[in-house]
Amino acid sequence: VQLQASGGGLVQAGGSLRLSCAASGRTFSRYDMAWFRQAPGKERELVAAINWSGGSTSYADSVKGRFTIARVNAWNTVYLQMNSLKPEDTAVYYCAAGRWTDSTYDYWGHGTQVTVSS
Repeated sequence: VQLQASGGGLVQAGGSLRLSCAASGRTFSRYDMAWFRQAPGKERELVAAINWSGGSTSYADSVKGRFTIARVNAWNTVYLQMNSLKPEDTAVYYCAAGRWTDSTYDYWGHGTQVTVSS
């Protein structure tokens, strides 16, 4: 499966952005999906994950209550709605497809830059 992330940009603190990740192929619904981010000089971190059906989600503590992950299998797309953005959310965001249970993600999209100004 090939993944294409979009929706990043520059936003002021307190603002919102919605990231999208479009997948090619007919096997999208077989995969759990996740959003990761990596800030300069920091390790990549898991931001949010959603299982294949959309029935289960999980979030990093740093984004709980502010970010929402969702997917529409009919559209081969996963979203990350980001509200109440903070400067520390600034990073390159990546979508990934794989298996949530053991955090094995085999397919990655190119990142999209999110910059939050104070």
